[in-house]
Amino acid sequence: MSIDMEQFKVTFVEESLEGLDIMESVLLDMHPGAADAEAIDNIFRAAHSIKGGAATFGLGDIANFTHVVETLLDEVRNGDRDITQDAIVLFLSSVDCIREMLSADQNGEAIDQANIEQVKAGLDKMLGSKQESETVSAEDNVTASTTTQDTGWQIIFKPFPGMLRTGNDVVRMFRELASLGEFNAVVDTENLPPLVDMDPEEAYLSWHITLNGDIEKSQISEIFEWVEDDCELEILPLAEGNAETVANDTDKTNKADKTNKTNKTTDENKPVDLQVASPPPERRAKEDRRQESDRRQPARKAAAPESSSIRVGIDKVDDLINMVGELVITQSMLSQLGEDFDMSRVERLNDGLAELERNTRELQESVMRIRMLPISFAFNRFPRMVHDLSAKLDKKIELTMSGEQTELDKTVMEKIGDPLVHLVRNSIDHGIETPEIRKAAGKPETGVVNLNAYHQGGNIIIEISDDGAGLNDEKILAKAIERGLVGANEELPEEKVYELLFEPGFSTADVVSDVSGRGVGMDVVKRNIMALGGRVDVKSVPGEGSTFTIRLPLTLAILDGQLVRVGDNTYIIPLVSIVESLLVDKKNVNEIAGKAEVYQLRSDYLPIIRLYEVFGIEPDRRSLDDGLLVVVEGDGKKGGLLVDELLGQQQVVIKSLETNFRRVEGLSGATILGDGTVALIVDVSGVVRLSREDGRCPNDQVEAA
Repeated sequence: MSIDMEQFKVTFVEESLEGLDIMESVLLDMHPGAADAEAIDNIFRAAHSIKGGAATFGLGDIANFTHVVETLLDEVRNGDRDITQDAIVLFLSSVDCIREMLSADQNGEAIDQANIEQVKAGLDKMLGSKQESETVSAEDNVTASTTTQDTGWQIIFKPFPGMLRTGNDVVRMFRELASLGEFNAVVDTENLPPLVDMDPEEAYLSWHITLNGDIEKSQISEIFEWVEDDCELEILPLAEGNAETVANDTDKTNKADKTNKTNKTTDENKPVDLQVASPPPERRAKEDRRQESDRRQPARKAAAPESSSIRVGIDKVDDLINMVGELVITQSMLSQLGEDFDMSRVERLNDGLAELERNTRELQESVMRIRMLPISFAFNRFPRMVHDLSAKLDKKIELTMSGEQTELDKTVMEKIGDPLVHLVRNSIDHGIETPEIRKAAGKPETGVVNLNAYHQGGNIIIEISDDGAGLNDEKILAKAIERGLVGANEELPEEKVYELLFEPGFSTADVVSDVSGRGVGMDVVKRNIMALGGRVDVKSVPGEGSTFTIRLPLTLAILDGQLVRVGDNTYIIPLVSIVESLLVDKKNVNEIAGKAEVYQLRSDYLPIIRLYEVFGIEPDRRSLDDGLLVVVEGDGKKGGLLVDELLGQQQVVIKSLETNFRRVEGLSGATILGDGTVALIVDVSGVVRLSREDGRCPNDQVEAA
């Protein structure tokens, strides 16, 4: 039975990316000459796992690259090499290269080969610097301590039962051994069960292998390196005269701890000869070409690692199982009530239905919690980014993070990453001053960028703050006047000035850099956040710093909504967008240019948006007399939606229109109500935009009559 390696590959990539994150985090906290053994062990293990897995899946470039990194880390771990600042920088660059190669393999993208070769050359140079100093002593001892020219090696290889389940292939390993020299293997079938008891993914066989030729022990060890924890292994010299020398050889992978085993063969169970020869060159070349072709087929591309799976705590799974059990009990109780039902059981039926409702809601909450991940998954990218940018901009910056365990829906997490990157980069480039300027202003030379996350109601709040120079209101306003965004003599409140930052192409940077200053990004930040049903607010104090606050829903799968009726149709308006609801008082209605209508609400004038006109349906009434107005806020502006009736509030499960139908302007999705009918979810920002385009709504919220 052949094992489909692709079923394990996505897991390998996910675990490798987690390992790279660990390596990066440990390296960022490391100081030259002060690396502790545990930290080095952590990054060594991560590199070792990535190398072994890459070799298993045929990712030779990644395996070879990581092998050099692992060798250097092993020298540091054994005290043969000091950790320097140059080494830390080189290891960080290596992490980037491995991450890029993994991503390229997953997505079928090209890689920056020149950069990878440059980093690889740096690793080789660092590795060679020590090896050159040891060349003379190595040449003096280049005897049987490194090779066995006369005979070769005896290998006793006994896989543990579960070795094959991790995707390892014995035939491939033997093929690699056969490429080193003259290869012969004898199979031991002592543990082979009857055919009916066999598990095709279990390993039952072991082998006694003879390998003749001018072969270094390290070459053999490398082939078995990624299964060292899944087997018993002995590599012994065939020549008696070499035994003592080899015993003194340093085995960098420490496999000697678990190879003090014996393998005895009895007459009753004599080993059977196994012919495992290297395949003919033409056959092997053909198979290699086929495997390479398979690996490059677009149809075999794996899904993006960040969206392919999710790790769930066992406590959440236990809660889910418990709730399903409660639901089964309630269902059983209701089934019994349905047998020979009479009116005397109505009270028990109502109690059972109430219990069912409670269990269903708790089950829904348990399922939604499975999708929740700590926001540290999004925050973890920033220590490296701040480290690199501070060096590039010649600034001293400290990154502090709080609320990393605040949980957020996985889908929201994936989509908030880029906006956060833009905001943090702007804080570093525009906000934090250089050490000289900070010192002259009486501040510490090291600036602070803080990331904070916390729950507030049904939302998550993410704050990006810095103690830099703050926003220059006059400079922002002057740039806006220059671009014609505001009038020359127009005065704007502070919050309106800060909103100008999110205008497309807007920038106050005096010098354009590759970090920021091109006016690209802040408008995207706002658009992406609003697409998630959130908003971004800005506060700043000149000379003290700025704070960007992002408010997002905890999940995109469920929302709290207000059901409204327009004619025969039911719509849902997200509660987060509703300011208030009121009966229309005709004396407060005014017309602009004979077409657009506005409603005076206290000191504000709100554009009136007739939903039946926007969606082209027939309402109960067209007159504004005694009409119902739902005051909403979207895209930073308020408006009044005219509806026929307010129904009720409820939590609804969002169904995508694009997936099941097509995108409809003014609608963000749909849901199925309790009676089986479909209700459409209103996109408040989209409805306001449609009204403006049709001329039924003023372009801006009216400030005065």
